[in-house]
Amino acid sequence: MKSLIVHLCAVACIVGYSPHADAQANTNALAAEAIAKAMASVEKARPRADADQNKPVFHITAPANWINDPNGPIFHGGYYHMFYQHNPYGDGWGHMHWGHVRSRDLIKWERQPIALWPSLETGEEHVFSGCATTNAAGQPLIFYTSIKKGKSAGDFAEQWAAIGDRNLVTWQKHPKNPVLAEMLHGDTKIYDWRDPFVFSHQGRTFMVLGGNLNKAKGGQAIVALYEATSKDLAAWKYHGILFTHPDPKVVNIECPNFFPLDGKFVLIVSPHGKVQYFVGDFDLNTYKFTSRKQGLVDASSTFYAPNCMVDPEGRRLMWGWLRGFKDGLGWNGCLTVPRVLKLDESGDLAQSPAPALVKLRGQENKMGTIPFEPGTNSLAGDMSPSIELAAELHCTDAAGLVLRVIRHASPKDAVNFTAEELGLATGRNDLRLFMDRSVVEVFANNRKCASRILSGTGDVEPQIILANGAAEVRDAVRWEIQSIW
Repeated sequence: MKSLIVHLCAVACIVGYSPHADAQANTNALAAEAIAKAMASVEKARPRADADQNKPVFHITAPANWINDPNGPIFHGGYYHMFYQHNPYGDGWGHMHWGHVRSRDLIKWERQPIALWPSLETGEEHVFSGCATTNAAGQPLIFYTSIKKGKSAGDFAEQWAAIGDRNLVTWQKHPKNPVLAEMLHGDTKIYDWRDPFVFSHQGRTFMVLGGNLNKAKGGQAIVALYEATSKDLAAWKYHGILFTHPDPKVVNIECPNFFPLDGKFVLIVSPHGKVQYFVGDFDLNTYKFTSRKQGLVDASSTFYAPNCMVDPEGRRLMWGWLRGFKDGLGWNGCLTVPRVLKLDESGDLAQSPAPALVKLRGQENKMGTIPFEPGTNSLAGDMSPSIELAAELHCTDAAGLVLRVIRHASPKDAVNFTAEELGLATGRNDLRLFMDRSVVEVFANNRKCASRILSGTGDVEPQIILANGAAEVRDAVRWEIQSIW
């Protein structure tokens, strides 16, 4: 642990550029001490977490304790970097830090030191969600919401930045913090103002933040828009309200993602319920977004607070937080597998598993064609806890059809996916199921997704519950899936 502190201090001093060398050295030492303490807490909890048979092996998790929102996915220096909200001191929410993992190929991941910590000496209590980017000089930056001790997270927040070293391992709080403060809004008061997301458009750099205008009373959940006014991204201008949620029952918007995709703009919001998307047009003259299409990103409220990036091949990749795990296991939460986003021929958001995931496949078992009759039918029989299954589902009547995943030894431990949730239609449907101990993610027709948390332990068994007509699964194949670590 001493070597970690020395390493963090050394790198932080290289990154830092404050003229007040003594004060900066003290800040660096405090940062290194805070991170070392947090990581020691995680390592102490790790043996218990690793021993739990429900902890996923091919989904990103914290080594131990709590994980929630994915933060700041970015490709930099030959690596995919993923940060995440993390409580290193327990398996429940609190003490928000940013954990960090990286991968060269989206397949095998390696854990990195905790990236961000609350600077307690400044009164900072939590480092909430945000994004990662680089400025015009190529300098790595994290933008996040800073929450002060004793302040209401709903009524008061600031947007802070941190500067990274070239490997994105060690970070230093920006000397110009807060880089965005509430005074930017003039007479407008934005409550629950948080979760910065940066995007570029026509050579300009913008940021969106979520919140509401009426203390979460409903009807004024908004996304606010800002533009960088300096090349180092340390100064910003407020352009007003980009979007107001059309549902008067929605009280607040969290974790907005706003980005161009296939000739349109997509806005993804987490409204304290199922995550929604809106597809439409962004007017650079009025700074307004007009929605033309909308829908659910995932059919389940298990999925929340996604974040996304553009990879070196120009694809838009997204991860979400999966929640709803049992408490008290020494770990809690994971991220989804990476999803590729596109707009389909009708202009709706479509999602498919990242192609790189096929490289995680181990032993293959071809199951061929399986006919079904009305009632409950086993799709694949007894299987191990961590598998992928791909198949064509052909049915003469999709009405009332249910895809169920059960524990083979305990059928009462089950999760259901309806045909409506998955967008299954009469005729051919392509299915991909990812079952990772306690996590089930289903992709249907490379369009719709649904996620669930499965209770119990042991091998899993997918089933098709057919209400009407006849059906069969063709070209069914299952694979053992390897650990990503």
